[in-house]
Amino acid sequence: MIVKVCGITRPEDAVAAVRAGADWIGINFWPKSSRFCTDSLGCLVADAARRAGEVDVVGVFVNATPARIREVDATIGFDRIQLHGDETPADCAAFAGRYMKAISMTTPSDIGRLSEYDCDVFLVDTPTQGYGGSGRTGDWGLAAEATATGRLVVLAGGLTPGNVAKAIRTVQPYGVDVASGVEYEPGMKEARAMARFVEAAKAAL
Repeated sequence: MIVKVCGITRPEDAVAAVRAGADWIGINFWPKSSRFCTDSLGCLVADAARRAGEVDVVGVFVNATPARIREVDATIGFDRIQLHGDETPADCAAFAGRYMKAISMTTPSDIGRLSEYDCDVFLVDTPTQGYGGSGRTGDWGLAAEATATGRLVVLAGGLTPGNVAKAIRTVQPYGVDVASGVEYEPGMKEARAMARFVEAAKAAL
């Protein structure tokens, strides 16, 4: 079970996430996000995470140009790139083999969108106006249907230490993603909450 802690904005939180057992950390470069990181801060967060242990660093972008993504990637060296906006399959193709596409699921027809993208892993999120980070859970039934297609699904949206095990048992995802569920305010992670989340997720299956 892959556990991703997303929206990390402080080096000390990156260290705590890795020590808690997180497999991936997400650094958000969308300027309108309450968890936005500048390039320089993103470097500090990524460096701290990698010094703390084995972890994949995921760069999160919303409707950014390929040139902008490459600019940040050249400095930080992402293990994965998460495209979390309205990117088309053509937009994503520039990062084939490296990207994870976020798909918000509202109706069963959204499941068909998975076949449009040439990526191995999808992040299934709760529909929001702000491209995630709302703290609201989505339709786990739809997410389970997405998993049943054989795609690798990382479930996001409103997950907490208290509900992640139930979510995993319901959806059977490849991984889970948490941001607000382990925070005391946006972008500020709580180390004990991250540890509880990772423990519950890893023990769920």
